[in-house]
Amino acid sequence: MSQPRPRGDDQALMYIRVKRNKTTIFLQCLPSETILQIKEKLEEFIDQPVSDQRLILMPNYQILDDHKSLAAQKVENDAVVALTLRKDDDEFEEVNIKRPSDSLPPSEIAMTTSST
Repeated sequence: MSQPRPRGDDQALMYIRVKRNKTTIFLQCLPSETILQIKEKLEEFIDQPVSDQRLILMPNYQILDDHKSLAAQKVENDAVVALTLRKDDDEFEEVNIKRPSDSLPPSEIAMTTSST
């Protein structure tokens, strides 16, 4: 049995892909949810307090504001959001998203051909 969807286009269920290193977390959410609410969901999975999390919309590296909604920051369905964590020196780590092609030998990566 599927869950009923909320009414209104701005309240349609959506998913975001939260990535860090080799890990991807698929989160179901609403466009009206704030980044703080998303971080609270993530806290259950990664055991890191919301204050130690930073979410960055890819590919333009936009740091997402905790108090604004996904919709207000133009986070769309199936968006990739990078997760960075606070380090011991109180700074946040750099974005590190491992793509599947990063671990393939060069011969297995899709090669482009040029026509002459």
